[in-house]
Amino acid sequence: GAKSVESLNKGLEILGDLLRSLNIDIASELTYKIQNIVTSADLGSGINLNKIAVGFNLERIEYEPEQFPGLVYRLEEPKVVVLLFGSGKLIITGGKEPEDAKRAVLKIVDDLKGLGLL
Repeated sequence: GAKSVESLNKGLEILGDLLRSLNIDIASELTYKIQNIVTSADLGSGINLNKIAVGFNLERIEYEPEQFPGLVYRLEEPKVVVLLFGSGKLIITGGKEPEDAKRAVLKIVDDLKGLGLL
């Protein structure tokens, strides 16, 4: 994985040069497709996962604290998966654009405020 488009382009350039130095026939320009952007965020305060699990739409929630300490929340728009932790930290996965993570965090904050949990 890469942390930025710039580092991805640099990595592709290095890979292309390496393959060419090994006389491996490759396209003159390597291309890529972003499949999954993983982002972390912090709500700035702790959250009660038990109350969130009860308050959110149960069809899109997985919360089994005996097996995993985070609550899994599957958003439909943007289509991402958010892992919420009691510390208030979030991991957003599945985004195709950097904006997906920002929209997901705003949605989570709105949902939590709507339930009086933030």
